[in-house]
Amino acid sequence: MVSPTALRIPARTHPALDCRQSPHAVVIRCRRSASVSPPPPGDANGSTGVPAPAPAPAISLPRPLTSADLMEASGDGLKVAYQGCPGAYSEAAAKKAYPSCQTVPCEYFETAFQAVENWVADRAVLPLENSLGGSIHRNYDLLLRHRLHIVGEVRLAVRHCLLANHGVKIENLRSAMSHPQALAQCEQTLTKLGIEHREAVDDTAGAAKLIAEQRLQDTGAVASSLAAQLYGLDILAENIQDDTDNVTRFMMLAREPIIPRTDKPFKTSIVFSLEEGPGQLFKALAVFALRKINLTKMESRPHKKKPLRIADDNSSAPLKHFDYLFYVDLEASMADPNAQNALANLKEFATFLRVLGSYPTDVSEA
Repeated sequence: MVSPTALRIPARTHPALDCRQSPHAVVIRCRRSASVSPPPPGDANGSTGVPAPAPAPAISLPRPLTSADLMEASGDGLKVAYQGCPGAYSEAAAKKAYPSCQTVPCEYFETAFQAVENWVADRAVLPLENSLGGSIHRNYDLLLRHRLHIVGEVRLAVRHCLLANHGVKIENLRSAMSHPQALAQCEQTLTKLGIEHREAVDDTAGAAKLIAEQRLQDTGAVASSLAAQLYGLDILAENIQDDTDNVTRFMMLAREPIIPRTDKPFKTSIVFSLEEGPGQLFKALAVFALRKINLTKMESRPHKKKPLRIADDNSSAPLKHFDYLFYVDLEASMADPNAQNALANLKEFATFLRVLGSYPTDVSEA
């Protein structure tokens, strides 16, 4: 930011301006006003013996920000919050999204949201869905509770490893410890290795840390190879996930939205609710279909503030239905008038509508 002192411009006397406009451009011609006194007489060279005033110092002003600046491609100097201990897959996703960032581990998902809201961190990178385990519903609920904006997405290929303390062999293990989704993603492989028991903890790297600190000899951790390096564990087996196509999609969150563009693939995430009645959801989806806007994801969640809706159908007892929120991802940018018109149409009959973010689609290799 330029300081107020740097913006002080020395007062100068400017000649009067005579502006005449041509058919093609504005031409500014300058002439001295009759009220301005002529310069004092001097010698033949025009010198008066008085030193000429020094030229005004150049003013250094910041260049205007562009949408590329706001996307923070490298994340240099940014603090990025993630859920879990150092070595978690979420930290790897944060580093992929912002390679030069300083990562901030958080105990819970909501803590990461709060870290950004309270200016402890600049961004948060949190998981939304996994190709094997499905959606992380907790984060969908937190998106609605907090006022952060999705400013990007990043996909990360998950490669689970079986970790244990030095000297421990696979046949010594009776139990595997990890996040519940990681355990579910490796269920068949762990059974084939003869590991019968499962212990669920908050995150994969936390399991590795616990096993290292307590020097457990009969329990292994399902975590990343980075976690093995950080906590001094041996890798007994690599790529133990049951399906090789194991990818997690993470969202990048910020306090302010980015400027949407139309010169590259963008995605827009929204959430809305509808009145009860036949054809309401069909009507909502039609506003996108009629404009040829593709939907890449749709997720319904019970409306926690209004969990039940009473419908009176003239029967002896009124029926109670769940009231739902619909989370939808569109292959469109909010800079596109077509997408703007679609949401304007949806807003006419939706009981609630909120744009969670319009952001570049991750087209890189997971």
